[in-house]
Amino acid sequence: MSKKIAILHTSFVFVSVEPVINDLIAELIPDAEVMHFVDSDVLATVVREQGISSDSEARMTHLAQAAEAAGADVIFSACSSLGPALDVAARNVHTPVVKIDEAMAIRAAREGNRVGVLATVPTTLGPTSDLIQAKADEIGRSISLEQRLCEGAFSVLMAGDRQKHDAMIIEQAVDLAENVDLIVLAQASMNRLAGVLQEKTKMTVLSSPRMGVDYLARRVAELPV
Repeated sequence: MSKKIAILHTSFVFVSVEPVINDLIAELIPDAEVMHFVDSDVLATVVREQGISSDSEARMTHLAQAAEAAGADVIFSACSSLGPALDVAARNVHTPVVKIDEAMAIRAAREGNRVGVLATVPTTLGPTSDLIQAKADEIGRSISLEQRLCEGAFSVLMAGDRQKHDAMIIEQAVDLAENVDLIVLAQASMNRLAGVLQEKTKMTVLSSPRMGVDYLARRVAELPV
């Protein structure tokens, strides 16, 4: 029997502009039934408020509860910025919740000593860094983190100038590589660039979608029949 996966989105970008998550689920969990739950304004609210309020936590909890009510077997969160809100949501549903950046954070904590976290939206920097730090603490590893914001790149992407967005990120990554030994891309929207950045920086560049969906596939396989 196929499993129902509910994907929680905080932007229409992954439903329409960059369908990378859908493509990966189709490839790695081909028999899954996928449902999408979108609150396209909650990320904008978090950016505006420069943090996650209890209202934003409540909105993500409602989204998770709606997914559970729709019969989801597992809930997959596609947004790194709202990771902490997902922890709250997970406590309010019985359905397992998997974060897109969980597997990436585990690997960064295991393999990096000086980890660079690169983001195009300020709200993902903190949650991604905190998640990596938490995973490092769990395994007793001491790491250092350097956060780097590629200012303005996300609005350039939203305006449709993919080329300029990519050039801005490449420039920042090359500069960041001077001080770190592993780079983490804090958002799934930067995923396309992982290969190019690895080539330009000559170091491991981790990106969440494939690792995240791969981890999701393992979790789905462990679900009771």
